[in-house]
Order: sequence, then C-alpha cells, then structure tokens
Amino acid sequence: MSKQGPGLFIAFEGGDGAGKSTQAARLGEALEARGFTVLRTREPGGTPIGEKLRSLVLDHGHGHIDARTEALIFAASRAALAAQVIRPALDRGDIVLTDRYIDSSVAYQGAGRGLGQDAVRSLNEWATSDLQPHLTVLLDVDPAVGRQRRAAGDAAEDRLESEADEFHGRIRDAFLELAAARPDSYLVLPAHLPVESLAAQILGRVDSLLVAQEAESVGTAPSVGASGGGNA
Repeated sequence: MSKQGPGLFIAFEGGDGAGKSTQAARLGEALEARGFTVLRTREPGGTPIGEKLRSLVLDHGHGHIDARTEALIFAASRAALAAQVIRPALDRGDIVLTDRYIDSSVAYQGAGRGLGQDAVRSLNEWATSDLQPHLTVLLDVDPAVGRQRRAAGDAAEDRLESEADEFHGRIRDAFLELAAARPDSYLVLPAHLPVESLAAQILGRVDSLLVAQEAESVGTAPSVGASGGGNA
C-alpha cells in the first residue's frame, strides 16, 4: 500500500561520473520498501518529446550546437518534464527523484559554456514555472575521477561528457557555489565515498525531510523546502 503525502521533490546533481543514477535508484528502492510511491526520472528526457531532445543534444552526429541552442533544448525538455510529469506526481503525493534538474543547466551552460548563471537560471525558472526541489543531493566528483569512472563503463561518452576536464572543472566549481549559497536546500557529499555510505546519508537526510513534512501537515513545524527556498 502506498503512503500518501503532500509530495516531495528531490534532485540529484553532480558532474558526469558522480554516481547520481546509482544513488537515485538506491533511494527509490529504500522509499518504496517503506510503502512510498516513488517516481524516478532523468534530464534531459522523461517525456516522449524530452527523450527526442535528449538524443539531439547529447548524441554525436548532429553537427555543431551553439551554446544558446544547447541551453534552449535543455530548457524545453525540462519544461515538458515539469508540466507533464513532476507536477502531476507531486499533486498525487508521490516522491519524485530526478537525475539532474535546473542546477545542471546553470552549471553546464551558465558556467561551463559561459552564458551566465543568472541568465540560464531565469530561463529555466520561466520554463518550469519556478518549480523547485525540496532537496538537492550534490555528489561532488573530481573531473579526472569522473572521466576514469566513465572510461570503466561500457557506454561511449556523450557530447558533454567528452568535453575537456577544464570544462568539467568549471561545472564542479559552479555546483559547489550553488550549494554554498543555499546550504539548507542541499546535501553535498564526496562522490568517492562507498556506495552504501552515500546511500545511508542520503536516506537519513530524506527521513528528516519526511518527518518535518509530516509535522508541518499537522501544523507543528515551519515549512520545509518551500518553492522560494529550493535550489535553482
């Protein structure tokens, strides 16, 4: 039997090779084992149009994609995901886990591509009608370590993964700056920690959110993760 609540939105962020997908899966399994209804999604993608846009922006072979076009493709995919998937799930009281969200565009296109973090943030807040996560889990990975992890896997690097370590270094710095600016909305963990240790720490933070959310529902605690206080 699923548990019904007001809905909880958690984003997993970090550089390529940080282990976001692994930790999102671990958290989803742990929450489902407790009876929660969990929806897992990814960016870009998560909707039929989003998956087509994912192929256009990440696969090689589509020719040169300039930085602004790249940013707009990501924002378009995110707009569809927020409207068609995330908001309806939250309205049902589900727990939504997304592998990447607005912070990725702020870091990759805003800082990595040099478009400006404020401009990219504004574009994506408009695209999502300012839908913000209650919590962002940032798995911090050194670019060289991330590349080693990707090389050890079976899949070839996509367009962004294949960029130079200098590019990924700017992205890492941007993620850490975003987290430092709003520490209450983030959980920052070193990606090199054992998988089980990371999973336990993430679940512990989510448990705290769920307890606070339950208390809020009966009027005994202040709001947690309100729209204006989440990450962007």
